[in-house]
Amino acid sequence: MPKPYSIDLRSRVIADVEAGCSRREAAEQYGISPSVVVIWAQRFDETGSVAAKPSGGSVSPLEDHADFLLGLITDEPDMTLDEIVAAMRKRRIAGSRSAVWRFFERRGISFKKKSVRRGAEARGRGPGAPALDARARHV
Repeated sequence: MPKPYSIDLRSRVIADVEAGCSRREAAEQYGISPSVVVIWAQRFDETGSVAAKPSGGSVSPLEDHADFLLGLITDEPDMTLDEIVAAMRKRRIAGSRSAVWRFFERRGISFKKKSVRRGAEARGRGPGAPALDARARHV
């Protein structure tokens, strides 16, 4: 999302409109769209402010159930995201695995692989295939 225009520019445009300049003339003078000046003037007439509306800041629906979700991992720290989603479904709380992950990420809580597991290594296999011998002229 693009940044809003500065308060300084908004103030100068509205000051010109209030001084009698048409909205289209003010837009041409400052190199902005006439529709933007119309919107700013309407907002100024309604609120008396030239500031931009706040943007962003949406709140997750899972925030209403924060105590429950945090309690789950306090009681059982080894729970996986899928197990948490299953527990949410039992209580009829809507949410996906990614939503739960983002909920815990905002709180700095991560889900690591269990230390009992071994890393990504080849198990139960013998040595790999022998390298080709360039002198044997195999093609």
